[in-house]
Amino acid sequence: MQDRLVTMFGGGGFLGRYVAQDLLKAGIRIRIAERNPGDAFFIKPMGGLGQTQFVAADITKPATLVRALEGADAAINFVGILKGDFQKVHVEGARNAAEAAKAAGVRDFVQISAIGASHEAASHYARSKAASEDAVREAIPDAMIMRPSVVFGPEDGFINRFAAIARMVPVMVPVMRPDTKFQPVYVADVADAVVKALLDPAAYRGRTFELGGPQILSMREINRFILDSIGKPDKQIFEVPDAMGRAMARMGFLPGAPISWDQWLSLQSNNVVGEDADGFEAFDIAPRPLAAVADKWLVQYRTHGRFANKAAGEV
Repeated sequence: MQDRLVTMFGGGGFLGRYVAQDLLKAGIRIRIAERNPGDAFFIKPMGGLGQTQFVAADITKPATLVRALEGADAAINFVGILKGDFQKVHVEGARNAAEAAKAAGVRDFVQISAIGASHEAASHYARSKAASEDAVREAIPDAMIMRPSVVFGPEDGFINRFAAIARMVPVMVPVMRPDTKFQPVYVADVADAVVKALLDPAAYRGRTFELGGPQILSMREINRFILDSIGKPDKQIFEVPDAMGRAMARMGFLPGAPISWDQWLSLQSNNVVGEDADGFEAFDIAPRPLAAVADKWLVQYRTHGRFANKAAGEV
């Protein structure tokens, strides 16, 4: 395994940094391919001398991908956006990366998708994720597809966003679509699954995995957990009426938390693992619940930080 090289498109992102760390621990060489490689230089100290490479590449520009994949044994496409040109980034970009990998003789390819990816989905985001899977499989039929639910961790843009709002608002925390359900999954557990797939690819090629945590929580329950965790249990949750939420989404703004119309459409469906889907059990991984790890970083949102009484938010 020490002789293998894995190219990671978008490897300096939230999930990518955890996968990079695990691959480096396994002795695998990695090549981080980013539009701005300098943004990922923080990964270099995680590995040994010469174990990490960096290259400028943009999956929407096929000519930049040849050098990124030269000599690679496997590739992972982490690149994804929540707003913008989904067709260009998710679909065309994924197709470019997979076709370039095939042309370079790369044996294994992992596409990071998302739970809810479907051609029949209401949101453009979810439809583009389904189309990206098709584009990858057209080029590399035995590519491995990973569909995580909402991923949480110290650098996430989900739990941290709501925690920041909860700390900022004086009395009531606005929550849109409070009954929509999620299956939050810890970033390190998703990374573990990706790395296990690459360490034993023969067991996972051509398969799609839906990765969700051990708990299914509503948007209301997630926000209540956050309030309790940051020492704000007395704050109330204001359940934003659908008519108001729809209007805010049309305007593209919810106080303290931007939301697009496409994100509003995504909130109309639950974000949970399908009943018959392959998941963490295929990797012999027991995913960790939000409560098991959230204190490690949610402490920053308490009034007095680590010196606060979590129940009261005070010293």
